[in-house]
Amino acid sequence: MVTHPCIIIADDHPLFRSALSTTLSRELDQPVLVEAEDFNSLQSQVESHPSASLILLDLHMPGAEGFSALVYLTSHFPQIPVMIVSAHEEPEIIRRAMDHGACGFLPKSAPIETMSEALLTALKGGLWVPEGLSQAPIANDDELDIAEALANLTPQQFRVATMVSQGLLNKQIAFELNVTEATIKAHMTEIFRKLGVHSRTQAAVAIGQLAVHPTNSVADFKN
Repeated sequence: MVTHPCIIIADDHPLFRSALSTTLSRELDQPVLVEAEDFNSLQSQVESHPSASLILLDLHMPGAEGFSALVYLTSHFPQIPVMIVSAHEEPEIIRRAMDHGACGFLPKSAPIETMSEALLTALKGGLWVPEGLSQAPIANDDELDIAEALANLTPQQFRVATMVSQGLLNKQIAFELNVTEATIKAHMTEIFRKLGVHSRTQAAVAIGQLAVHPTNSVADFKN
């Protein structure tokens, strides 16, 4: 059994965080459990726990677009494995998560036994996905390119970019981050350059390629 692992639970639903914490405490040997309710708190927790054993990440974290939080974590904290824990169970979404560097994908509907197996596999450095999932990459080149570009943003530039994708103006972003509008404009110049875009709309569209939308596809499952 893995002893005293530090696990960051990133989910915006307090009841689910509580349920997951209870399960982890029961299944693991005295884990250190840290919670985050949105992307800002997740950033703070990861920076405070750079030696964490595992991050359990929901795909719909307030303050981040789809897979963007996963891209941020795997690029800035590659030493910490990230497992997606999501209500989504579509093969396409699971495969895209793995393409973007997740160490596993655990559906929220999974039974306790499956959850325990998945967590132990991840904590031991392995990969875990639902049985029958195709290993063929599914994320397209445009999506992978924008993920690579986002990975090159600094943490502050990443926050600004995600706020732009949510429709906030420079003035609003400056207020939220407690900096000047001039600072935000400087960040925007670098964000445009790194993303290869020329406007806020183009930046939002680019980041939107990492969005998660439910699908009904089962093509990636093999009998």
